[in-house]
Amino acid sequence: MRHPHLTPPLVAIAHGSRDPRAGATVTELLAVARERAPARGVAGLDARAAFLGHAPPAAMQVLTALAGETEFAGRAGLAGGAGGERDVVVLPLLLTNAYHSGTDIPGLLDEAQATLPALRIRYGAPLGPHPGLLRALERRLAEAGLDPVGEAGRTAVVLASAGSSNPAANAVIARMAADWQAARGWQAVLPAYASAASPAPEEAVAHLLRGGARRVVVASYLLATGLFADRIRARSLAAGAAAVSAPLGAALEVADVLLARYLEAAASGRARASGQPAGHRHRRQVSAR
Repeated sequence: MRHPHLTPPLVAIAHGSRDPRAGATVTELLAVARERAPARGVAGLDARAAFLGHAPPAAMQVLTALAGETEFAGRAGLAGGAGGERDVVVLPLLLTNAYHSGTDIPGLLDEAQATLPALRIRYGAPLGPHPGLLRALERRLAEAGLDPVGEAGRTAVVLASAGSSNPAANAVIARMAADWQAARGWQAVLPAYASAASPAPEEAVAHLLRGGARRVVVASYLLATGLFADRIRARSLAAGAAAVSAPLGAALEVADVLLARYLEAAASGRARASGQPAGHRHRRQVSAR
C-alpha cells in the first residue's frame, strides 16, 4: 500500500450545472472511485470535485486550497510538504476532447501554475473516448430493460451525446457509434447530438423507424442527469424510442476509467510548466495513447 503522501490528490473538473442532480452525480462518482482505488494501488486517494461554472466549488478555489495545505505542511515539516511542493493531478470530467478540455481548463491551469508555485500540476485526458465507457453504456441499457448481448441484432441504437461546436468532438461520437455497431452487432447505431449539431436524438430515432427498424433505443452518452438528459429522454420517447438509458453517472466502469486516467497522468513524469501553451501537454497525451 502506498503512503498517502506519495499519492497525488485528484482534482476532477466537471462542466457544472444549476441542476443539483449533476453535482450529486459527480460526488457519487468520486465516492465510487475512492472505493475502487485500493485495488489500483492508490488507497486513501484524495479526490476532490470542481466545476467550470454554475456550481461550487470553482476549480481555482480547490487548487488554491490544496496549495495552502501544501505550504502549511512544508512549514510544519509534515509528510508530503517537503520543499513546499506537491504534485496534483487534474482531470477533465468530460466525455470528449472539446473546447473545455482543450482550451478552457488548460488556460485555467496556466493561471494556477503561475500563481500557485506550491503545486506541480499534471493534466490528464478526458474520460472519453474509452472502451470502458461503451461497457458503461451497455450497463445502463441493461438497466433500462434491454439485453445488449441477446437482443443487439434486433435493435437499432441512437448514441446521444450533448454535442459540441467543435466538429472534431462530434466526429469522435460518430466513430464511437461505428465501432460500437461493429463490436456488438447492433442492427444500426446512429450518432446524435442534443445541441450544436445534427441530427438531434429524436430525429435519429424517427429516421431509424422510417428506415424499417422495429425497435430503437437511445443510449445517453452523458455523464450526469440534467437539462440535456431530460430533453433527450422526453423527445426520444415522443419520437417512438422503446427505451432511453440513464446517463453514465457513477457506473463502476466510469469510475474505473477515471482511475485509469488518473494513473496515466500521475505516472507521466511531467508537470505542467508555467507559460506552456494552453492545451499543448493535453494534445501530447492524447496522441500518445
